[in-house]
Order: sequence, then structure tokens, then C-alpha cells
Amino acid sequence: MEWRDEGIVIGLKRHGETSAIIETLTRAHGRHLGLVRGGRGARFQGLLQPGNSLGLVWRRAGRFIASGLALAGVTYLGALLRLLPERDPHEALHEALEIVADHLDMADVAPALLARFEMQVLAECGFRLDLESCAASGARDDLIYVSPKSGRAVSAAAGAPWRDRLLALPAFLRADKDSGAAPDRGEIADAFRLTGFFLERNLFGARGLPMPDSRRAFLAAAMK
Repeated sequence: MEWRDEGIVIGLKRHGETSAIIETLTRAHGRHLGLVRGGRGARFQGLLQPGNSLGLVWRRAGRFIASGLALAGVTYLGALLRLLPERDPHEALHEALEIVADHLDMADVAPALLARFEMQVLAECGFRLDLESCAASGARDDLIYVSPKSGRAVSAAAGAPWRDRLLALPAFLRADKDSGAAPDRGEIADAFRLTGFFLERNLFGARGLPMPDSRRAFLAAAMK
């Protein structure tokens, strides 16, 4: 969503290293907060002062300012997507990103969408998790674990002797088992523990990078 309007700056505060959040009273849309990337730089200092009148373009991210969950989520998405090779096309990932971004401020659906998106990023980078059948028996039912070595699903029966070494597989991450109901906190925690293991080992860690603080901030907000 996007709109354009005239607004008078009525407030300003820092955001991160280089950006600023401005508060404006607009002609047609009332009072709004907005993120100005690079807003703390020299070229913006004279513009973003209380009392100044500005021409504004408000895009989707504007509504994220009021949501700690969404702010952490959009920051984390940036860190996650920087793992992709530059200039490689990822059309399916772009479509998925549109869906995630549209729901980042919705606490009942954003965590599940982001966990699925992490799985898709892993797949796009060559580390797809195989959750279709049991790595040990080939069974397609009762898949409740994932092997940390292979990234393949494991059934309850086959995994029982090694359950302490396996990662939990919440049902909502399997497309054929998604009931449409929002997963509970335990399932969300299991999902991010699962994706986080492979992201840290195969993507962030492999590049000598720590897991982003924004991911932890998103999880903390999601678990409130």
C-alpha cells in the first residue's frame, strides 16, 4: 500500500545507526509515524525538523513503526536476504516476501510465516529440508523429528531411540499437514529452533556471521 500527502513534522527520534522516525500531521491522513532511512545523515538534518512541511510518500513499512514485532521482523528479513548471492533472481522468494511483509504486524500469523520463509531461504541457498518422508524408513506418516545431520524428516518410531539428538518438527512446517490453525508457542519455538540450527550452521556461520540480534528480538516479541 502507498499514499502521498503533505505533512508537517511534529516529532523526530533516532532509529538505529543511520535512520530516523518522524512524526507528522498530514493533510488527508491525520497523524502518522514514518521511517526515514538515512534520516540522520547530513542531507536530511535541515529537512526533518519539527515545523517543517514535507511532501511525503508513505509505504507499507510505515505501519510497522507501531509494532515491535514488525520492526524486528523487517530488520531480520533484511539480514536474512543479504545471504542471497547478489543479482541472482529469486522470483518465488520475492512472492513469499510480499506475503510475509503484508502480515509482519499480525502476531497471530507472522511467526509461522517467517519460519516458513526461513525454510524457503535455506532451500534457495541449496540447503532444502526434506520433510516428505522418513530418512530411516521411508514412511510418510507421523514425522515428528528432523535429523540435524541430513536435514531429513524422521518418524516417531524410527527416531525414538535418538530423540534427544533430533530436532522437533512442528506439523505446520509440512505443507500437507498444515491445518490452517495458528500454531501455539511451543510449535513456534520448535520451528525457529529447527530453522535456526540450519541457518546458523549452513548460512550465517559458514560466512563467519553471528545469528542476527533482530531474529532474537522478533522471537522475544512473538512469545509475549
